[in-house]
Amino acid sequence: MGKKPTLELREEPRERTGNDAVLGYAPLPGVADEMVDTNGAIRPVWQRFFAHLSSMPEKDLTERFTRADRYLRDAGVFYRAYGSTGSAERSWPLSHVPVLIDAREWEVVTAGLVQRADLLEAIVADIYGQNRLVAQGVLPPALIAANPEYQRPLVGITPAGGHYLHFCAFEIGRGPDGNWWVLADRTQAPSGAGFALENRVATTRAFSDIYAETPVHRLASFFGAFRDSLQGMKHSGDDRIAVLTPGPANETYYEHAYIARYLGFMLLEGEDLTVVNGKVMVRTVSGLKPITVLWRRLDSAYADPLELNQNSHIGTPGLVEALRAESVTIVNALGSGIIETRALLAFMPTICRRLFGEELKLPSIATWWCGQKDERGHVAENIEKMVIGPAYSRAPFFDDSGESVLGSTLRAAAKDSIGDWLESDGAKLVGQEVVTLSTTPAWIDGKLTPRPMSLRVFAARTANGWQIMPGGFARIGGSDDVSAIAMQSGGAAADVWIVSDRPVERHTLLPAEGSFTRNMPGSLPSRAADNLFWLGRYIERAEGALRILRAWHARFAEAADPGQPLLADVTAYLAAVDIDTEDAVPNTLLRNIDSAVYSASNIRDRFSPDGWLALTDLAKTAHRFHDTISPGDDASHAMTILLRKLAGFAGLVHENMYRFTGWRFLSLGRHIERGLHMTRLLGHMSGTDAPDGALDMLLEIGDSVMTHRRRYNVNTARLTVTDLLALDPLNPRSILFQMNEIHREVEQLPNALVNGQMSPFYREAMRLHSGLAVMTPETMSVDVYRRLERELELLSDLLARTYLG
Repeated sequence: MGKKPTLELREEPRERTGNDAVLGYAPLPGVADEMVDTNGAIRPVWQRFFAHLSSMPEKDLTERFTRADRYLRDAGVFYRAYGSTGSAERSWPLSHVPVLIDAREWEVVTAGLVQRADLLEAIVADIYGQNRLVAQGVLPPALIAANPEYQRPLVGITPAGGHYLHFCAFEIGRGPDGNWWVLADRTQAPSGAGFALENRVATTRAFSDIYAETPVHRLASFFGAFRDSLQGMKHSGDDRIAVLTPGPANETYYEHAYIARYLGFMLLEGEDLTVVNGKVMVRTVSGLKPITVLWRRLDSAYADPLELNQNSHIGTPGLVEALRAESVTIVNALGSGIIETRALLAFMPTICRRLFGEELKLPSIATWWCGQKDERGHVAENIEKMVIGPAYSRAPFFDDSGESVLGSTLRAAAKDSIGDWLESDGAKLVGQEVVTLSTTPAWIDGKLTPRPMSLRVFAARTANGWQIMPGGFARIGGSDDVSAIAMQSGGAAADVWIVSDRPVERHTLLPAEGSFTRNMPGSLPSRAADNLFWLGRYIERAEGALRILRAWHARFAEAADPGQPLLADVTAYLAAVDIDTEDAVPNTLLRNIDSAVYSASNIRDRFSPDGWLALTDLAKTAHRFHDTISPGDDASHAMTILLRKLAGFAGLVHENMYRFTGWRFLSLGRHIERGLHMTRLLGHMSGTDAPDGALDMLLEIGDSVMTHRRRYNVNTARLTVTDLLALDPLNPRSILFQMNEIHREVEQLPNALVNGQMSPFYREAMRLHSGLAVMTPETMSVDVYRRLERELELLSDLLARTYLG
């Protein structure tokens, strides 16, 4: 038995700093606010969970947390962190202890967020519609006209379906007194819903027994209702729904791919789309197909370089024109990011009273826009209690990359000139009341420690109105400093359990049992087909290089003389394809493997987690060998290890990938590259002037030594090697085998036959196949191999022009 964990939640004595004003301290010293009420008693919702934790040995807890971390690692969950040296993928930082909230309390939060979502809809509709709020003096004109998020080309455009907002998020926080505030609104392209799902899965891996016994509201019904809502926005049954992503460089790209896969939508980038006659179309291998619903995950300004930001390289020209034609619904409407402006929080109470005739049910953090005289004066007089920040920022005060300043930290000299500062720059500034965020328990260094917390909660428009996700995810500070809540600043994310006092329904996105329709997979975007095709080519290219290098290093280990005729000949061949034998693991091999990883990263929504894990493991191992392995026997052994890992990846793909259009492009890439590899080798090493041992080495590289011994009752000879590696239709390494497979896949491609006639690509593949099939070993010469190599390259180019353009 391990020792029981420390659960006192005590803090070490420390000196107070200026930032303490914005930290959450519970009524009882060192106890997390979320676990106790204002009287210092543990909240009922935490009592069962706390009792479970108290009974667990520390070793048991550590094993549970390891299970959760292993799930996230195996699933490849990451976010992209940005720093002074660029960006890098970081493992998802899970805070293992969930945040527990009573369902009755959550009903109050839900009511406030539903009201707020309706209010945000009304505001954005007014800003891009009749503009009464400005005309009537409720909103200052400068706050709209000078706002970088105000998209003038969208003024007067009413979205298809009539709604501007369909999916919102809210940053909310609670003080030690138990009251909730809205810290920020998220309407531009709210992220985190997919991560909330992954948090739930990982946390339940750690606490499966507790979760099963606790009536926690499930998340599936929220996503199911929103999926049905998006389906209802389609113009016809043949229309498509897509998640529009900026691409793999985005910090939350993993989530974009995860949501698309989870809900069964296409994942597209701007270049996948084109606008034809006012309609948005996706480029697929079957031609242009209509898209009528786009869940965008990129900022509005970048969506259309024709009418918005002309420097955008990730948008689709003509998208705004399609909105005018009401041929597409965008979630959320372009331009809706203006609602995130921090200064607008100052006007929310007044707007709510003006539009709805009622007070905000969930108040915003107290905010004053310093573009007004009275407000400037109030901020200046109460500077000790203020956070001063940029008025047009869309980030909450704790997540603005250091743009805000805490009034209490200003030096005396700065305080003397605060009035002048606000007078000159007031229109660009807001003052916000310092918030005391409540704390929640986090497992730090073997004990529960209180850390400041905020929640990100999601709202989806459904057929029955706004539905609030029963949970969301909590952002947990990496230290006592509230500015460390943001994950870019070292914060973590925790699951949020909404706990009922009665059994909850178990929802699933799977269809109910009974009759069903087997739907074929959707259209394959050309970009996805391109990445699948090149993934196949890069993997085969890496395997071919590994097999040659293994054979070279094995012979080098025996001869220790790179000038030996066979080694020198193969060295020259490798140099011609930019592979240097002086490095045990050449840079060219690493580039091929990294290129395969990059191609796979662009199709994460179509790639299995197991396949991704195997591929990234191959890449990590190859880079490690590059730095540690020496030429010769060690390198030969390293190549064998890499070949086994690559074979594991290929086996996962072969055994698990659905045999449809995507599979065909992946297979075509592999067969074309393998055919090229063997054609080049035979052309170089099977001639009459080849050095001694070349034919045996060819058989070894072609993994056909045992087959040759069984099939031919003679020693290795040029004709037998040619027959086996070039013309044997049963040898999976032969050129003819590749041509047979290419022919088989090509005839299944879209538009291979049009009105009974072969497409040019199909015709060329058929010509190459039949031309090789009638050859004999005696007729295969160096010139034939060279011509075949050129024709295979041309076949690849023709495939690209036909399907991937």
